Amino acid sequence: MQKTIIAVLALAASAGIGYAAGVSGPIPDLSTLNPAAIKVTLPENINWKPAAGLEGTDTYTLFGDAGKPGFYIVLNRFHPGYFSHPHYHANDRYVMVLDGTWWAATGAKDDPENLTVPMKAGTFAIHKGMEVHYDGARAGDKEAIVMIFGNGPGTRHECTGPTAEQGPGPCADARKAAGLP
Repeated sequence: MQKTIIAVLALAASAGIGYAAGVSGPIPDLSTLNPAAIKVTLPENINWKPAAGLEGTDTYTLFGDAGKPGFYIVLNRFHPGYFSHPHYHANDRYVMVLDGTWWAATGAKDDPENLTVPMKAGTFAIHKGMEVHYDGARAGDKEAIVMIFGNGPGTRHECTGPTAEQGPGPCADARKAAGLP
């Protein structure tokens, strides 16, 4: 069995070398692409800006506007030790972890060091609309970069702090479920 595995791995490696060796001639530059047909954003061209209301977090909009109706895609970069506070969004948001470890928790109990769950690069998650959660990067880890996409508006409704939602709703329900006032 071990000889079979080694033979298969050797065959796969030689096929890869053959493929790479089979590329002939120069490889075209991105500038040869028709900009009417494809828009490319290179990593070095991402102009990170501080995320509104999220200390220690940067953001970049790849497409659309998360604050308006319609499809959007944003990148968020959480610096180590920084988390959002419990909040929710009216609509589902789809999250792909691109780099680092992204830590997330559900509910209104704000305890990132003890309640968040790690999600490594390549993980896909759905933040369900109207459900309270929070997320970020733990201290001691490297930054976490996530791609968030969905249908706007994707505004954040805070459950704590000076702009916290008051009265009945998802925040009050989450506080009650957590045994918080």
